[in-house]
Amino acid sequence: MACGRVGQMVQRRLASGATAERISAAEVRSWQSALFSKERDRQQSLYPRIEKIEVTMQGPGLQGTLLVMNKGLSTPHSCARHLTEWHLSSAALALVDGEPWHLHRPLTRSCSLTLLTFKDNNPQLANQAYWRSCAALLGQVLDNAFKEEYSVELLQIPEVPVTAGAFCCDLVLDPRLDSWMPSEESLRSLTREAHQLIHKDLPWEPLEVTPPVALEIFSHSRCKQKEVEEKASQSPSGTVSLYRCGDHVLLAGGPLVARTGLCSQYEVTALHTVGEGQWGLQRRAQGLSLPFNLTAHHSVWRKLRKRAEKLVEIQSSAPSESVTTPTPPEATPSSS
Repeated sequence: MACGRVGQMVQRRLASGATAERISAAEVRSWQSALFSKERDRQQSLYPRIEKIEVTMQGPGLQGTLLVMNKGLSTPHSCARHLTEWHLSSAALALVDGEPWHLHRPLTRSCSLTLLTFKDNNPQLANQAYWRSCAALLGQVLDNAFKEEYSVELLQIPEVPVTAGAFCCDLVLDPRLDSWMPSEESLRSLTREAHQLIHKDLPWEPLEVTPPVALEIFSHSRCKQKEVEEKASQSPSGTVSLYRCGDHVLLAGGPLVARTGLCSQYEVTALHTVGEGQWGLQRRAQGLSLPFNLTAHHSVWRKLRKRAEKLVEIQSSAPSESVTTPTPPEATPSSS
């Protein structure tokens, strides 16, 4: 089985510290996705009998609506399917008994449910989940953007407010790319890759897991293993939140929106060199986006884009120095 073969290769490499047996990024993604599916199926098997729960809908026009759903199987998205097409297409996030809840996360008890959209009177929770999701999408693009011989290490997604002007994704590239600086065409190529994922309308699948499961999924990355331990120590339940989009598995510091198709205007605006960090030369990719039912006039978009090009300063990850170096021509991201 591919999952077992790649897992053994990963463990051998980490145990020996050797780099001769290099595992391709595609193999790692396939292995992580297989482990994600295995754990999801295990969790679903914990509900062998179908038990019913009552979901009380909240929100304009929905007060008093009661849905009878399946415990451990039904999700807020399942509930939206029993309402109108508008609720199904517009919902970005949910509140379950007041707690932010991903639309595809199973409901495990009778509860009250509110579907959140970007046009609510107070869209703060939906907007922050959207910003976080845009950063996750950018990380997925970057993870697959470079030629196979170059490694890409995605760092923890910075939690930045929408008011920062840009969403961010921190990463460390292969040391052979330390002198590379992206051209405008490189940024346009990354933007095109993002729009391909948006066009596919892929779901972000959530999964709450224990640290041992997450550590196995990210056993190829010491950086991610450290992030797992930090998130688990900060979680009241001791678990960590994983998401899968296609075959890309990531850690998240909060809920994401339901699907990539909720993004509309989306542009990668900058890739800054921040400086030396624990894992190597740290970069910060930045972007700008609006959801599908909100648009900006091209003149307004240009102003927003100009602002999104400027480096977003994040105090907690400030490095010791900044680096600026020339561009080697062979390091251009692939456009496949």
